[in-house]
Amino acid sequence: MDTHVVPVLHSSLFKHPKTPINRDTLPSSPRALIPRKNKPNTLCSQESKLKKMPTQMQRPLLLLPFFLTSLLLYCQPISTVASPDPTFSPSNGTDYIRSGCGATLYPEICYASLSRYASAVQNSPGRLARVAIKVSLLRTSHMAAYVSNLSRQSDFGADNRAAAALHDCFSNLGDAVDEIRGSLKQMRQVGAAGPSTESFQFQMGNVQTWMSAALTDEDTCTDGFEDVGDGEVKTEVCNRAADVKKLTSNALALVNSYAATGTP
Repeated sequence: MDTHVVPVLHSSLFKHPKTPINRDTLPSSPRALIPRKNKPNTLCSQESKLKKMPTQMQRPLLLLPFFLTSLLLYCQPISTVASPDPTFSPSNGTDYIRSGCGATLYPEICYASLSRYASAVQNSPGRLARVAIKVSLLRTSHMAAYVSNLSRQSDFGADNRAAAALHDCFSNLGDAVDEIRGSLKQMRQVGAAGPSTESFQFQMGNVQTWMSAALTDEDTCTDGFEDVGDGEVKTEVCNRAADVKKLTSNALALVNSYAATGTP
C-alpha cells in the first residue's frame, strides 16, 4: 500500500481560531464561491496610486512564536491513505486527477501539485478535494512563516511602509491558514451523518465559505505593497503570494466540483 502524507500546522499556532459557521453565514451569491484569476498585480508596480498609511503600526505579538512553531510542520503528518482497491492502478489515479483538474483555473499547476497523491485519491472527488485543501494549507503555512521571518527583519530597517505591509500580509495569511484548517476539519466530517443530501450540502457550504474567505485573505495579503517601492522583497512576496493563491483557487474549484455531486 502506498502511503502519502501531507503535513499540517498545529492548531495552536494562531491566536484567533474561527468560530463555527452556521447556515446564515453562507454567501448570498454563488459568485462568492467561484475561484477567480489573480487580479492584475498593479499593486506591485511603480504605477500604483499611493494611499496614506496609518501613522502607527503595531507588531503582531505572535510573530516569533509562529516562526518557531512552524518548524514543527512535519511532526504531525496527516495520512491520505485510501482503502486498497484491487482494481485500481496508479495510472488510473493520475488520469482521474488530470481530468478533475480540468475544472480549475490553473489545471497544469493543479495536476503538478496533486498527481503524486494518485494512490490516495484514486477515483474519489471527495478525496481529491481533501488532498487539494491539505496542499493549499501547507503552502499557505509556509508562506506565512516566510513573511513572518521577513517581518521580523524589517523591524530593524528604515522602510516603515515595507514593515507595515509585511505585518498586514502576515495577519491576512494567518487568517487564511485558520480558514483553510476549518475547511479541512469540516471535510473530515462530511458523510459522518450518513448519506444525507441535506447534511452534505450544509457541510460543503461551510467548506466553500471557508475556502472562499481564505482566497480573499490571500488576495489581500499584498495590498499594502502598493505603497512600497520596487525591490527584491516586494517582488518575492508578490510572486510567492500569487503562487499560493493559485493553489487555493484550485482547491476551491475542486471543492465546488465535489459539492455539485450532491452526495458524500
